[in-house]
Amino acid sequence: MRIGIVQSSPIFGDVASNLDACRRLMAEHDADLWVLPELFATGYQFLDAAEALAMAEPVPAGPTTQALQAFAADHGCHIVAGLPERADDLIYNAAALIGPSGVLTVYRKIHLFYEETRHFAPGDRPFPVIDIGRARIGMMICFDHLFPESARSLALNGAEIIAHPANLVLPDLAQRTMRVRALENGVFTVTANRVGTESRTRESLTYTGASQVIAPDGSVVARLSQDEVAATVVEIDVAQARNKRITKYNDKLADRRPEFYSL
Repeated sequence: MRIGIVQSSPIFGDVASNLDACRRLMAEHDADLWVLPELFATGYQFLDAAEALAMAEPVPAGPTTQALQAFAADHGCHIVAGLPERADDLIYNAAALIGPSGVLTVYRKIHLFYEETRHFAPGDRPFPVIDIGRARIGMMICFDHLFPESARSLALNGAEIIAHPANLVLPDLAQRTMRVRALENGVFTVTANRVGTESRTRESLTYTGASQVIAPDGSVVARLSQDEVAATVVEIDVAQARNKRITKYNDKLADRRPEFYSL
């Protein structure tokens, strides 16, 4: 299976231009699954909830998901992409899994980071796992990486690849934790981060890049630079994520003793 990651540098608020930039990057390669960054088309640093609401879109009817569905249909691929979702009067920091036939699921970020708590409602749905034929795809967003329960719940529900759209600002933290999440759960993790700087408030945010694909043994399959816009595609063997054996007597998931884990 061919996995693609896009590392972009969106211009805040210029949705059409940011969407076109990512589509151009993807069109240069051939992948079965693409992962794009968190809030890839809008930018991240909203001034307030009203600004976030103005840029949020309904899913699947919004123009961003419609454009990505058209791309998926034209190229025979699936795409995980982060965007602000409007649902009734609420706004979610969300990620959609989109295939040639449309939106397969939407995940709403459960663990909001820093000032996101001022703009977005916390996610109200479990971490999803969707079978796209070639593999079972789980989804999480950015700060979810710091909570081991996020990836573990996905693995227990059968995820073989965890798609992780992100806008990371803490240097090398998520890149390290996602290696651990891959290793401890025996899954592939795919982190699509962005680059560039946003200075729309008194606090400037610099994004750390280093988008990566990690194998179930924790090894790095691919990693992009810390500061350049780029896309890459790697080929993986999904079967590696189906074998949880450590020794002939030990299994990463079957050896769990959850009756002793409760507080």
